[in-house]
Amino acid sequence: MTCEAQISSEAQTCIECLYTAFNARDIDAALSALAPDVEWPNGWEGGYVRGHGAIRSYWTRQWAEITPTVTPTGFADEADGRLAVTVRQVVHDRGGALLADRRSQGAT
Repeated sequence: MTCEAQISSEAQTCIECLYTAFNARDIDAALSALAPDVEWPNGWEGGYVRGHGAIRSYWTRQWAEITPTVTPTGFADEADGRLAVTVRQVVHDRGGALLADRRSQGAT
């Protein structure tokens, strides 16, 4: 299933499910919520990765080194029809030490 919701509540639910799968390290479930040609921000190494294969590789590398948890905390409709999502990102190293605890915003 690809998440191409037409109304904010459907998109919001899709995004929440995506991050639940991401935080559970369920790559297949997370990718199923994304279009095949999606561009995903590479917040760990910089830039973007595009497509399911590249995202799978990026997440696999990332999760081998750090433990990120990303939780949506707010949603807002943008004037151009996109949905702005505010998330809390908490990142630990593999030993459990806190590396980052921040909020960021992006739009879908």
